[in-house]
Amino acid sequence: MTHEVAYTLAIAALLPAAGAAWLAVRGHQVTDALFYAVSVIEVALLVQLVGGCIALARTDRDVDGVTFVSYLVTVVLVPPAAFLWGVAEKSRWGTGVLVVGMLTVSVLCVRILDIWTSGHA
Repeated sequence: MTHEVAYTLAIAALLPAAGAAWLAVRGHQVTDALFYAVSVIEVALLVQLVGGCIALARTDRDVDGVTFVSYLVTVVLVPPAAFLWGVAEKSRWGTGVLVVGMLTVSVLCVRILDIWTSGHA
């Protein structure tokens, strides 16, 4: 787990959050562009999940493995849940749910890095 990966994913999650916030302010529903943006982030989060599990298995760091893996799994589950909820809700709050979900992904990515770096080699 590197700083570059965690911060890139955190910043990448802020982009659809900003787009969804703009749509929410304007009273629009979730768009296809947001679907594609969230899908790309989801794929990257799945890669992070696999890479994080492999890194945990190979490291000699004192990392709390259960907490680390639970954060990796949780961050993968948030985007699809937020997107599906956002599509189901036909008001402006649907895009608001997507904003909150992507902000949560951003925070979780930074927290995953924090858990990883707290276990110094």
